[in-house]
Amino acid sequence: MKFELITILGPTATGKTKLAAHLAYQLNGEIISADSRQVYKFMDIGTGKDLTDYVIDGNTVPFHLINIVEPTGEYNLYNFQMDFYKEFKKIKNNGKIPFLTGGSGLYLSSILQNYKLKRADNSEEKINELNNLSEKELRKILLSLKPKQHNITDLIDKERIIKAILIEETDNKNISKAYCSISSLNIGIKFERGEINKRITKRLKKRFDEGMIEEVSNLLNMGITHDKLAFFGLEYKYVSLYLLGDLNFNDMFQKLNSAIHKFAKKQMTWFRKMEREGVNINWFDGNDYNRILTLIEKNFVADAKPTG
Repeated sequence: MKFELITILGPTATGKTKLAAHLAYQLNGEIISADSRQVYKFMDIGTGKDLTDYVIDGNTVPFHLINIVEPTGEYNLYNFQMDFYKEFKKIKNNGKIPFLTGGSGLYLSSILQNYKLKRADNSEEKINELNNLSEKELRKILLSLKPKQHNITDLIDKERIIKAILIEETDNKNISKAYCSISSLNIGIKFERGEINKRITKRLKKRFDEGMIEEVSNLLNMGITHDKLAFFGLEYKYVSLYLLGDLNFNDMFQKLNSAIHKFAKKQMTWFRKMEREGVNINWFDGNDYNRILTLIEKNFVADAKPTG
C-alpha cells in the first residue's frame, strides 16, 4: 500500500511536535498542524506552539497552518480541511513528504476519515433572517435539520446555532472539489496515564513561568472578550476567570490542571473511536524515535536518507 501522508497523533504533552519535526527533518518533509487553536496569532504559550521545536540542527523544518488567523476571527473545520488540502498538494508537488501532527481529534478525523463538509451560505440576508429568530426557534430548526448533535455547544450559543443551521441547509452540490481520499501512515504516541499527568502538570507550571497570564492580559488589551477567551477553552478560559477575580491563583491552577488531564483522556477516547471506525494507528510508548523511523522507512520511504 502506498502512503501519501505521515500522521503523528496522541494526547497532549506527549511530545508530538518535536518528534514530527525530527522525522520531517530526517526524511525531507514538511509539517501541517492539526491544532484548532494554534491557527490563531498571539496565542503562543497557551496553545503550546513551541516554535523552537521545529528547529533541528540550526535548520527550521517548514510548518503550515500556524499563526494564520487573527484571534478576533473565526476558523472552523471546513476552513481547516480546505487549508490542509492546499498545503498537502503544495508539499507533494515540491517533492517533499507531508506530515500531519496535532491533537485536535476532529481535525485529524476530517482528513483520515475523509469528511465531506459543505460550504455554508453566509449571505448577509440569510444571517439577518436567522438573527431575528429566538434561540428557542433556532434550536428547533437545527434539531429538525440534524436531530443527532455531535457537538452540544452548537445548541447553546446563538451565533453557533446560526452557523450550524447555515451548514446543514447548504446544498450538497456545494461540496468542494478539493476533497480527496488520502492514504496515511498513522503513528500514535502515548505514555501511561500517571506519566501523562506528570508531564501535563510540569508543562503547565512552565507555561505560567513563561508568561501565560501576561499573554491572556495582552489578548484582553487587544479587544478579545472574556466570552471569546472562554470559547478558546482551557488555559484561556481559566486565566480569564482569574483575571476577572472569579478564581484565586491556586484554585485556577488546580482547576485548569484537572481540566487538561480530562482533556488528554478525552483525546485518547477519540483516537480509540477512530480505530473502531477503521483507522489504523501504530502506537508507540513514549517517543521511541528509532522504532518509529524504522516503521516509516519500511512502509513509506524505504530509501529515506537524512537531509543533513
